[in-house]
Amino acid sequence: MAIEIISSKNPSIAVVGSVNLDIVAKVKQFPQPGETVTNAVVSRFPGGKGANQALAARRLGADVQLVACLGNDPVADEALANLMAAGVDLSYCQRLDGASTGLALILVSEDGENQIVVAPGANAAFNPERLKLPACDAVIAQLEVPLDTILKAAQMGERFFCLNAAPAKPVPAQVLEHVDLVVVNEIEALTMGHSLDDYQGLLATTYGSRGAQLSQVGEVIARATPPRIEVVDTTGAGDAFTAALTVGLVSGLPPGEALQQACVAGALTTTQMGAQSSPTAPLPVMEV
Repeated sequence: MAIEIISSKNPSIAVVGSVNLDIVAKVKQFPQPGETVTNAVVSRFPGGKGANQALAARRLGADVQLVACLGNDPVADEALANLMAAGVDLSYCQRLDGASTGLALILVSEDGENQIVVAPGANAAFNPERLKLPACDAVIAQLEVPLDTILKAAQMGERFFCLNAAPAKPVPAQVLEHVDLVVVNEIEALTMGHSLDDYQGLLATTYGSRGAQLSQVGEVIARATPPRIEVVDTTGAGDAFTAALTVGLVSGLPPGEALQQACVAGALTTTQMGAQSSPTAPLPVMEV
């Protein structure tokens, strides 16, 4: 069927999370321990899971506010450039003296897989006392900022709350009890383990090119698969998926349609280098 990745509604989404500058090295194959690989091609891209999700949600038609911390340095301007150009509200971003803007060092292999090392910088200094949330329909958060800050955001007000439990780490039950939607890949699901057993909200699990499923209290309520595309770089695919699923559900799409929208958005992100280099909204209608 054909799905157009843009809603006629404009939900307001606040994204609480990280901002990084991604230093990406494209290599033929990943080095083994102790091995040096030469002839890499290096590029710089704005990134960070918070920034990626904010940009994806904006490109999907939502009104978006990014809530984040950066260093008071030139890297911050480079990291925010795409968001500013897209019309994301950056008034809730704080620049911290004495802290550096987050950096991610990313290796991308010839087949599009990646390995990532993150130096969080100001993201790690985003403590609960710095958190201020705007009025909004939904909040999206990830795990690249302190868990105490995520907990406070989840407890603030009655609004739809999506937690992308990435990068993989345990999430306390006191956080999950305030979450309406958890998004994980297979590794993240294993890391969360039994903490998901008593979770009552929606759980979206992604399986790469095999698609994704949406479940609640152990019952699968929707499955979807991405379109067949040529993968260039998988960085940011999960972020686009998370943003698209949240925008779809908050806009009132049925779970199956929202999940299919998310799979297509995630797939489109892999067709170009960099987490924020996917096509801008309105995205093309695709046969899936």
